[in-house]
Amino acid sequence: MNRSWNKLKLEIEKRRSSNNVFWKVLVFGKDLVWKLFSPTFYYEFKNRKLFQNIKTYCMFICYPRTGSTLMESLLDAHPNIIIAHELNALKYVQKGFRRNQLYYLLLNNSRNFTKERRGATGYSYEVLNQWQGRFKNLEVIGDKKALLSIKILHSHPELFKKLKDLVRVRIKFIHVIRNPYDTITTSTRAGNQVLKKVTSSDIKKTIDWHFSLVKMVDKLKKELDSKDIIEIRHESFIKNPKLNLKKMCAFLGVEASDDYLNDCASIVYKSPHKSRYDIKWTPELIRLVKKKINKFDFLKGYSYDK
Repeated sequence: MNRSWNKLKLEIEKRRSSNNVFWKVLVFGKDLVWKLFSPTFYYEFKNRKLFQNIKTYCMFICYPRTGSTLMESLLDAHPNIIIAHELNALKYVQKGFRRNQLYYLLLNNSRNFTKERRGATGYSYEVLNQWQGRFKNLEVIGDKKALLSIKILHSHPELFKKLKDLVRVRIKFIHVIRNPYDTITTSTRAGNQVLKKVTSSDIKKTIDWHFSLVKMVDKLKKELDSKDIIEIRHESFIKNPKLNLKKMCAFLGVEASDDYLNDCASIVYKSPHKSRYDIKWTPELIRLVKKKINKFDFLKGYSYDK
């Protein structure tokens, strides 16, 4: 019985975008059942006062291996900010969850990720003496599901308006950038903990994939108000975490105390890892990436050598 039900759920998800009336009814019914029997249906009412002072909704748009988990975790340590770790909030927006249901899911995700000591990438991003997974006065809430958010907003641009109508506050985007040679290298190796052996063919595939995402972000940026997006370079952040974190907090509309900035800066590594030097790049691949970099203003200045 469970196997048949799971098979039906998967089939319904595949047909989510179908215009067929039969499948539209099944999608609606599945989403309705999920909302009604989700714990959020109860907790949205129980905790609604927690969310009454929220002024800003925050989203990350960036690429894998850019250091966005570090920045997400440091923002989550702020007493007025909750940032979930890869909840995929847009999925719940698509399914018709109400605002406080979504906010509860974001808060609960942050709490759970804090319990896991933030070891998602092999590093610990726990900030002692600060507010990860909890808050004093919640003014900013959001999600870091960067890669999937890019793809979903590209495939379903109508979801951005649906999100705006749902949260009814300003939506701010954080665009995290890192030297493409490093992100491509680490992605090709499947992360710094796996260190998979790679070939030039593997690198080429990752280059194409990576810049397909860059192109999606470039398109999204052009559709946003420039006041609603901030760009943070990973290398600059590592070099001066206090300055950049203060800049991000100001962008989100909250102040950053010296204690908060000092505690956050204490866990930031001293220099960015230049993973591009860990594998063999052919001159042809180096030139290919440089050619692609030059097409995007926000990547200008990056090269293989620096």
